Amino acid sequence: MPGTEPLDLQSIVDDIYRELTPRLGEGKVADYIPQLARVDPTRFGMAVVTVDGSVYRAGDAEMPFSIQSISKVFTLTLALGKHGENIWTRVGREPSGSAFNSIVQLEHEHGIPRNPFINAGAIAITDLVLAGHTPREAIGEIVRFVRYLADEEDIVIDAEVARSEAATGYRNFALANFMRSFGKLDHPVEHVLGVYFHQCALAMSCVQLAKAGLFLAASGSNPLTRHSVVSRQRARRINALMLTCGHYDGSGDFAYRVGLPGKSGVGGGILVAAPGKASVAVWSPGLNHNGNSLLGSLALEMLASRTGWSVFGG
Repeated sequence: MPGTEPLDLQSIVDDIYRELTPRLGEGKVADYIPQLARVDPTRFGMAVVTVDGSVYRAGDAEMPFSIQSISKVFTLTLALGKHGENIWTRVGREPSGSAFNSIVQLEHEHGIPRNPFINAGAIAITDLVLAGHTPREAIGEIVRFVRYLADEEDIVIDAEVARSEAATGYRNFALANFMRSFGKLDHPVEHVLGVYFHQCALAMSCVQLAKAGLFLAASGSNPLTRHSVVSRQRARRINALMLTCGHYDGSGDFAYRVGLPGKSGVGGGILVAAPGKASVAVWSPGLNHNGNSLLGSLALEMLASRTGWSVFGG
């Protein structure tokens, strides 16, 4: 039975990397963002940071990559800190069942996005983070917050990726203008999307990302820095949203296979929290048909199976 004796996490991580090595390159990179299309599809990194501060890594775990929609976890946390539960008047908490960039539900639901992790919902959250700030100030606040979470000062925004997204983000402009037409955005669309494209272009390694997400595995506090980030209740609620909505229209399948709260990004990264145990980040640029990392999802399924860390039991 997993959990009856101490886990050799480094061996588990090494074994997963070794077993997946013959499959590196599987999946399809996010070529609709030109800068992401240039990423080597055979890259793979994995990092596990436990609540006692131990770090286990394999592959390209120290190589920065574009975290894309994983950033939505951090902006949601910021927005909750600024506005509290009032944010739920602007965005829902239900799984979407639709693609991450779908405009269809917005029509039926009068410009209120289904949850904060689809693109429309994240744009609504970015609008809330922008309150009282210029776009440049809001971007700076997001970067400082992520550096604070990870206790790493060298985390930066990849300017080339941000420019690439701004040049091709027609669907996101459509979503934002649609919400603006319903009176659901307070700021000019170009300001909101300027911040949104930059937050998605944050570049982090698996180790940095796992450290940044550790507060979600440790009841709202980062045990490495002893910083209290959010309350225990808020950490639990963010985890609940990640479990039900963190992988777009593949969220149910991810919960079924992995059983851990997680958030994916089209850069090929996935952040998961094993409450009370560890924060885990994986990166493999090839995506499945839902826009989630194909091998990253498989690696996390293997990890959950071998550790017994599923929130639904070992």
